[in-house]
Amino acid sequence: MPIRSFQIIGSKQSGGAERFYVRLTEALHEAGHEVTAIAPPASSVAREMGAQVPQHPIRMRSVWDPLARWQISRAIRSEAPQIVQTWMGRATRLVSLPRGRQPIHVARLGGYYDLKGYRHAHAWIGNTKGICDYLIREGLSADRVFHIGNFIEPAARPSEVALEELRAQWHLPQDACILFSAGRLHPNKGFAGLLDAFSRLPPNIGGRPLYLVLAGDGPLAEDLHAQARQLQIQGRVVWAGWQQDLAPFFAIADSFVCPSVHEPLGNVLLEAWANGVPLVSTATAGARELITPEVDGLLVPCNDPQALAQGIRELLGMSATARATLATAGRQSLLASHGRQSIVAAYTELYQRLIDTCAV
Repeated sequence: MPIRSFQIIGSKQSGGAERFYVRLTEALHEAGHEVTAIAPPASSVAREMGAQVPQHPIRMRSVWDPLARWQISRAIRSEAPQIVQTWMGRATRLVSLPRGRQPIHVARLGGYYDLKGYRHAHAWIGNTKGICDYLIREGLSADRVFHIGNFIEPAARPSEVALEELRAQWHLPQDACILFSAGRLHPNKGFAGLLDAFSRLPPNIGGRPLYLVLAGDGPLAEDLHAQARQLQIQGRVVWAGWQQDLAPFFAIADSFVCPSVHEPLGNVLLEAWANGVPLVSTATAGARELITPEVDGLLVPCNDPQALAQGIRELLGMSATARATLATAGRQSLLASHGRQSIVAAYTELYQRLIDTCAV
């Protein structure tokens, strides 16, 4: 039976949570459920959401926005969803629903947030086991905390023509050995440590010039550019800026590097697996939960550029067969635990369980 839900997110920028919001909302719609997407009209998710999904634009200027609160309440009264799922703090604080009847307020968390703005929800979804453990330790009812991960679908490889054009666009030599990394240029993402690690690597690997391609933008952009110049590696670092479609960059990469110092999950690790690229990651909470070391990825300590450089050397020094085995295992891990079908089924089962419990 179709389930009626609102999926509400208040952020305007694009990131891992926002991209997953779009994927899940579209997937629930395609599974036959009645889903309405509520997001700011100028947001990235409003632009990226497929036209087939009904959208209700609401600006949500802040967590205290009285107009947004009233607009959300009016939409709920008008359309009577069974489930209202909020994403992150702003949307969650703007929704306040009575307990014991529909709609049921489900707050989805992708990080170790201050729970002051989340406790009023009726149920909580953490996208890692670690987050769920944290929610329970902080006093949320264990029988209302649920673990459901994110999904990313295996990506199709872009055409060779498209890849040649990408190399030409960014002036990458045809024989370049390419390290790829992506994310917001923010302290949590550890890109300063990655530049330090890259500066410790030789300019050539196996007779091939070594390049680092970074896709992303953020508050540390100027500082990171200055660091690259200071380390005298600016000529071998490609700053690709924010990219909506990362698949072509994964396709030209020899390895993916995740240098984060704090990462509750790590959607970008799932994306690397989806694109069949071997990876090395710092041992954040999310990476430790996702990766089986030496099986589907390499793990190195956080905040240790020397260890990260050694991990990259180890990965690039593997035989082509060993690297392919690592990438294949990563894709298998993705399909086993983070496949679209299993995650959509988990959300559907949880929604129905909450609805049935509420009706008793």
